[in-house]
This record gives sequence, C-alpha cells and structure tokens, in this order.
Amino acid sequence: MKVIVVHGIADDEKDNPQSPWMFWLKEKLNEKGISCFVSLMPKAWNPNYSDWKKEFEKIEIDEDDILIGHSAGASFLVRWLGEKDKKVRKLILVAPWKVPSLEYPKGENEMYNFKINSAIKNNVKDIIIFSSNDEDEEGIISAKIFEKELKGRLVELKNQGHFDTYSGLKEFSELLEEVLN
Repeated sequence: MKVIVVHGIADDEKDNPQSPWMFWLKEKLNEKGISCFVSLMPKAWNPNYSDWKKEFEKIEIDEDDILIGHSAGASFLVRWLGEKDKKVRKLILVAPWKVPSLEYPKGENEMYNFKINSAIKNNVKDIIIFSSNDEDEEGIISAKIFEKELKGRLVELKNQGHFDTYSGLKEFSELLEEVLN
C-alpha cells in the first residue's frame, strides 16, 4: 500500500500549492512504514488536466493504494479515476472543488468542468469527503456534488476553511485516522 496526495491550485507561480498537513501526513505515514508521495504538479497556478495526468501517471497505482486529493486535486483524481476505470482501496477528497466559475482562468475550469463517472464507486472500496463548516459556499456545494454522485461518506469538520495554508491547518489527525483504518 502507498498513499498518493495531489494538491490543489496555487495562487501564482511563486505560491506552493502543497499544504503543510500534506508533509505532516507523509511524515506520520513514513513513521509507520507506509510510503507516501506528495505530488508537485506542473504549472499549479495555471493547471492543465493533460499535463497533470501525464505527471500523475508516472506513479504506478495499485488496487491497494489510497489516493488523496485536495481542492482541484480532488477533482483531478475523480476525473482520472473515471477515465481509467482503475481500482484503488480508498479515495479521500479534501475540500473538493467542482463548481466551475467564469472568474477562474481557463485551466481551472478545465479541472472542474467534467461529468463525474459514478461507476468510480464500484472500483473504490471507500470514498471519504472532508469539508468544513466555514468553507466557501462553492466548496460546500462541491462536496455535496461528490457525495451524491460517488455515494461517498461526507465528514464535516469545524473551522478548517479550505484545509489550505491560509486556514492554518498543519496537522490533520482525522485524515491520518481515515488512511490507517
């Protein structure tokens, strides 16, 4: 088993899209002998699905693996799993984003504007969706879209915002528990 974490979108090319909790999770899993890979996708500030797919597919994914996506990374994983018809142990979506907006650059809309293949639920043993009570409205709507389409289990935490650097989340014990269960 290995754990693969896919980050969301960066604000600009100088911004690191990898949230502190991702490295905390990697450290905790490595302490338990579990391999954890935290992605760094190309042009995270102006994402292109095809480029992310090419980078992601450098990693061999097995049926026993756990995929974790944050924000646009969650949408990326859902789209990728829907296209690949791939089996994995768990899919964990953290503050998933699905609602495209005209305010976003074209690349971001490409990440969100796709039909969810509901057959994913047949290939994934467990789907967990983390959201927060103080997430943006579009984020809350997005989490509910994924919950409905994928029949995932929605876990709403308190005061975690978008689970990103700005929310101040450095440790994510609820996520670690879901990975280890």
